[in-house]
Amino acid sequence: MTSLRILVVDDHAVVRRGVRSLLESHEGWEVCGEATTGRDAVAQSLRLRPDVVVMDLSLPELNGLDATRQILKDSPRTEILVLTMHHSEELARDVLQAGARGYVLKSDADESLIAAVESLRQHKPFLASRVTEFVLDDYLRRTDTRDDRVAHDAVTAREREIIQLLAEGKSNKEAASTLGISVKTIEAHRANIMRKLRLHSVSDLVRYAIRNKIAQP
Repeated sequence: MTSLRILVVDDHAVVRRGVRSLLESHEGWEVCGEATTGRDAVAQSLRLRPDVVVMDLSLPELNGLDATRQILKDSPRTEILVLTMHHSEELARDVLQAGARGYVLKSDADESLIAAVESLRQHKPFLASRVTEFVLDDYLRRTDTRDDRVAHDAVTAREREIIQLLAEGKSNKEAASTLGISVKTIEAHRANIMRKLRLHSVSDLVRYAIRNKIAQP
């Protein structure tokens, strides 16, 4: 069994004892140190060089997020597992941005802590199920926004003209007359526009035009 050195950081002695007992029940794992403040965590991490740090967020002197940043700046290969009683979308995002790759709620520690540390030992992320939902929702929102921007940037100047005319209520024939092109060309452009922007109706096109300031409401 590969040995694993773990630093436990929490300002409550009863929590540290419980986490230590749980972790050291796993063969080959050693709690090499305990810290009660964020500053102490940074100092002990520098001195002890643990493989994994189990980090609370609500710490005196230096909070867990800033302690995480400082530890990873000095030792980027160290894995940080946040063990906290708090959970929210914003907090999950802050934890991941700080560089921690594990997030477990204290209420789930009995079921998830060993699995989380094992995952980080293999340099794989581990997120509590409720946190995973937050992260996935955030990712999907960001993906949707990014995809919308790519699609918007792919619209040509001519297509923008056609979008505006159609959004203003012009028929294909009227739009063709205004631009001096054939109705078939307008129809081809319109089909391309709907495909690029993943729109399904004229009302979708109108909303897109208004939202992107191509046409006035």
